[in-house]
Amino acid sequence: MHPVAAFDHLLNFVAPALVLGMLVAAVSRFLTPKTAAAPGWTARAAINSIVGVVVLAGGLAVTGHDGRMATWALLVAAVATSEWCLRRGWKA
Repeated sequence: MHPVAAFDHLLNFVAPALVLGMLVAAVSRFLTPKTAAAPGWTARAAINSIVGVVVLAGGLAVTGHDGRMATWALLVAAVATSEWCLRRGWKA
């Protein structure tokens, strides 16, 4: 595989996790109360995206295929849980 094609495949693999991580970090600002201890938007978006990429890689390793519905559901649940923990949702 040509390096440009490999990079394109890798980018398409991680794009859903990156976009979801950024969207959840941006939208949670309006849905949850502000806490003094919560990290900034960029840190939350980066952590959520990393969690998402790990979940996608785990789903690929376990099922052997990319894009299974169970992996997508776990991606959403993991990123939402990550954001809840970063926003200290248990204290609200």
